[in-house]
Amino acid sequence: MLYRMLAVGDVVGEAGLRHLEKQLRPLRRLRDIAFVVVNGENAAGVGLTPAQAQRIYDAGADAVTLGNHTFNKLQIKDFLEETSWLLRPANYTGRAPGHGCEIFDLGAVRVRVINLIGRCGLAWGAENPFTTADKLLGQAEAEFTLVDFHAEATSEKLAMGYYLDGRVSALWGTHTHVPTADDRVYPKGTGYLTDVGMTGPVESVLGVEPEQSVENFLGGVPGHFRTAEGPCKLQGAIFTLDSSTGLCTAVERIEIR
Repeated sequence: MLYRMLAVGDVVGEAGLRHLEKQLRPLRRLRDIAFVVVNGENAAGVGLTPAQAQRIYDAGADAVTLGNHTFNKLQIKDFLEETSWLLRPANYTGRAPGHGCEIFDLGAVRVRVINLIGRCGLAWGAENPFTTADKLLGQAEAEFTLVDFHAEATSEKLAMGYYLDGRVSALWGTHTHVPTADDRVYPKGTGYLTDVGMTGPVESVLGVEPEQSVENFLGGVPGHFRTAEGPCKLQGAIFTLDSSTGLCTAVERIEIR
């Protein structure tokens, strides 16, 4: 049997969150989506609050993943411990609150979701995401495994795709907020996309007000990023998975404005 799984790119700011709340459930119905993973680490610009995480879940997400801004809003710490569907990168130090892998029971099938963070260009000492993935895949079984790899370097994401090819159902990248055009099924059956994009303002620089971003590059005084307003887009990818193999048959990039 075929199942459609949706990965949604980083939700940015209040405008992006409102757009997700408006668009996600209709999209699920229209495309018969069985399971949704949303990256929510920019819902507050940098980080997210428990209330914002709950809004993403209530909007129709089955799992909410995070990244390098996981702990920018420290009030999320207890919520990470208490909430099974909210994942932070699994290759954080073991002293960090929360967890980075969860299995969701859909009845006929189980879906494992793994959240990982890259080490190229993200300036802190995460554990090796490749060996972390090996450890997690050696644990409890599931028919499907979905991986959100929150990473800066396209080379690191591509390498991870080849490393896990045939061992996970789908792997996609988040963090750079710009969708790539390399959606494909890898040779051994893993669905892949280097970056699924973002959910937030169309007229922005990665969700930030264009004027502020330009001024920053011109050498102006830096300040807290101001998220843009205006019409939004929801970007992501639909992975069609076969329960008889646990692998991917098709990948489709999407954008809802």
